[in-house]
Amino acid sequence: MAAEIQPKPQARTPVLLNKIEASQDVVNTAVIIPKEDGVISVSEDRTIRIWLKRDSGQYWPSVFHTMPASCSCMSFNPETRRLSVGMENGTVSVSDPSHQGKVTVVLFVLEMEWVLSTGQDKNFTWHCSESGTQLGLYRTTAWVSGLQFDVETRHAFVGDFSGQVTILKLEQDSCSLVTTFKGHTGNVTALCWDPVQRVLFSGSSDHSIIMWDIGGRKGTAIELQGHNEKVQGLCYAPHTRQLISCSADGAIVVWNMDVTRQETPEWLDSDSCQKCEQPFFWNFKQMWDSKKIGLRQHHCRKCGQAVCGKCSAKRSTIPLMGFEFEVRVCDSCHASITDEDRAPMATFHDSKHSIVYMHYEPTTGWLLTSGTDKVVKLWDMSPVVS
Repeated sequence: MAAEIQPKPQARTPVLLNKIEASQDVVNTAVIIPKEDGVISVSEDRTIRIWLKRDSGQYWPSVFHTMPASCSCMSFNPETRRLSVGMENGTVSVSDPSHQGKVTVVLFVLEMEWVLSTGQDKNFTWHCSESGTQLGLYRTTAWVSGLQFDVETRHAFVGDFSGQVTILKLEQDSCSLVTTFKGHTGNVTALCWDPVQRVLFSGSSDHSIIMWDIGGRKGTAIELQGHNEKVQGLCYAPHTRQLISCSADGAIVVWNMDVTRQETPEWLDSDSCQKCEQPFFWNFKQMWDSKKIGLRQHHCRKCGQAVCGKCSAKRSTIPLMGFEFEVRVCDSCHASITDEDRAPMATFHDSKHSIVYMHYEPTTGWLLTSGTDKVVKLWDMSPVVS
């Protein structure tokens, strides 16, 4: 009697629910309207559009409004249904001209009745959302590309093109510098703040994500390496403790943050391989004394030791350290990594378009991605965010 063949379990993956393809230009920012089958988008073609789902199943623009300049960013508050729009000409829709260049991020804070904005002019400003009056201004070292705000502490997290994140304490008409930290080799492209765990996630053009433990006050920084292009968006699902990230290569990555992750070690300095003691190529004295040719220096990603190529020829994933791709490790570390240690801590999904913006709506479990192909896609993330 032939054995019954069991079907293979289907890999869990996001479900593409719909596409919005009627935009004439790239949609720089779009959000899902909670409790409605609707999407709000702002675009380089100067338009604000509200897309509602019709009986046909397709989304069509029910509201169409043309702004004075190209729309670069926006902030929508579903509770008050207020929309704040930043434009290429430096104007934020709720205030007088705020910036001398393109507005890069705008953020409405209902509890304070503030509108925070940043621009390519390196100015970070906050305005009264009711009067439009500018309340304060802070000059940054580079133009800002990421902004988050914590209502409880009134801390603003400002990420800029130098790769630095600045924490500012905001008052009604002034601010003070709390601290700055830098872990990226490229510019900061996205920020995401979790007020419950009190951690800040930063994404960068260097393809990496860093989780900064702000609440722990120990300076812990956890790296996540799972993208091949610059990180374009970060969203956190607090109910499942999962981080969603997207990049310009179209990848959507869902990270399990409900595990104890490890910091990557600092790279050690040495004039010779810390395994075989062969000299590196700048160590002329040891090369002369031992009559050996100097070798190129590498580093083991697990222990941080300086090693030669021969002593670090093996590769491995180290998911608990954030390395979901194979990286260089020394022979002894490779031998210590078990199959259990290599178990993935993230899932990878192809959106099939180069993503420029992402928005996650936790009440529905839907994810919105906007691409360079001028298409907005809506995804049901419940199969993977659970």
